[in-house]
Amino acid sequence: MNETTRTVSGGAVRASSVAIRERTDEIRLALPKGRIQDGVFSLLREAGIRVHGGGRDYRPAVSMDGFGVKILKPQNVVEMLHAGTRDLGFAGADWVAELGADLVELVDTKLDPVSLVAAAPTKSLVEGRLPEGRLVVASEYRRLTTDWIARRELDADFVRTYGATEVFPPEDADCIVDNTATGATLRANDLTIIDTLLRSSTRLYASRGAYENASKRAAIDRFAMLVRSVLAARERVLLELNVEADRLEELIRVLPSMREPTISALHGDRAFAVKAAVPRDGLPELIPELKRCGGTDLLVSSPSQIVP
Repeated sequence: MNETTRTVSGGAVRASSVAIRERTDEIRLALPKGRIQDGVFSLLREAGIRVHGGGRDYRPAVSMDGFGVKILKPQNVVEMLHAGTRDLGFAGADWVAELGADLVELVDTKLDPVSLVAAAPTKSLVEGRLPEGRLVVASEYRRLTTDWIARRELDADFVRTYGATEVFPPEDADCIVDNTATGATLRANDLTIIDTLLRSSTRLYASRGAYENASKRAAIDRFAMLVRSVLAARERVLLELNVEADRLEELIRVLPSMREPTISALHGDRAFAVKAAVPRDGLPELIPELKRCGGTDLLVSSPSQIVP
């Protein structure tokens, strides 16, 4: 069987040329395995997209016509999107940067936010800096770490790790580069952050080839719209309230909305019902202000999806 080889950050990803020729309009979706899977699956459920299968089923069914699904490790999601054997997938931005993949970013879900940091044993630091001399820097991220070593002009050797990077210092490494959400694991191992290389989150990506295919792009954009609708709904609530006619304009001036609020006359035309989707995190300040402006009978509910 003939093969086509495509390179990602110095490594080779081989895609069968027969498989490439046999491509159809089916969207080949890659879902992540591991730490970020729960957040992605929850996002899909809220979008009305059900994934059927579990356990060791790496080829589950999905409740969207025209989609075929495979579950892969996030690093492999990035590689397969770059190679073109997957059309659409969720992965961390850190691995896209690490692998140097040429992908189309569609949605930043802001799920699983982490920072990729350099950290060293607290006791070894000299005024917050690494000590002089030859160093060993350990990380799962070869490309990003060696670039950082070069930028910092460090005299250092790189050691590749395969998980549990934080246990390497001080005996096996002088410094590590690893991702962290809260820094708790680093502190527990007496490590101090000395630099931040990048910030990452789970994002929806498309392969460039699929996104340049008109029929596939339409399906990919529909999928991305559903994902965005859930994320928009998570940030807002639906606020409904009543107000006397003579105070309507006063209330409208302090009411945020996506465009304009919906206003309906109540029986007798002496008052109005007002409805608007407002930012969730602004409620503590907004509700007292609306009451001050004559708002009554306030009702707050959570939409499942918002499509602007």
